[in-house]
Amino acid sequence: MGDLAPVLLSIPERTHGTILYLDALDPILITRYSETRRKHPLSNTKTTLSDAIGKERELLEPILELASIVVDTSDMTIYELRDTIRQRLLGAEKGELSLLFQSFGFKKGIPSDADLVFDVRMLPNPHWVKELRLLNGTDDAVIEFLGQQPLTDALYQDIKQFVEKWLPSYGQSNRSYVTIAIGCTGGQHRSVYMARRLYLHFSEQMTNTHIRHRELSSKEE
Repeated sequence: MGDLAPVLLSIPERTHGTILYLDALDPILITRYSETRRKHPLSNTKTTLSDAIGKERELLEPILELASIVVDTSDMTIYELRDTIRQRLLGAEKGELSLLFQSFGFKKGIPSDADLVFDVRMLPNPHWVKELRLLNGTDDAVIEFLGQQPLTDALYQDIKQFVEKWLPSYGQSNRSYVTIAIGCTGGQHRSVYMARRLYLHFSEQMTNTHIRHRELSSKEE
């Protein structure tokens, strides 16, 4: 495993290839090993599973640095993983930038594969409106509520203009994908609304634009 990086570096530059690195948080990896009852290749009677995972990360660090595409699988179903890999590999093959807007809740942590993170927790929270609490940012009533707030449009314009200004720089640096994470407290209302609004705008300009609501696994476009 530790000898793989030199081998990859020795491949001629004219050879076309993409290194895909799949990652996950340590607690998720531990759970997966426990559920599948598989033994970690680096674990033994003197090495715990947690220590083995840490050692594996050290060995794979050179590969991570060489990777063209990094995907955090921690919160993904196998179907979401399939779609994510397809989106990013297609973008790399076509030489075009793949743009993903991902809503999330800070309660569950910031997505580790995010390139840009925007916090929208300063917006009025629909959670505290009884009629909206059980809805989410894709529902018309929540969209109407947030759309009526002056702060919402001001924040949307700021984020949109920031992304429009700096997104070309990612393409010029040979990046094949960019993940923009939009977070609120629970990942149900404000972040979903803002990610969706940005997605609708940028999908009109870029064909390889996608959206994922991390806390709403069934809501994906």
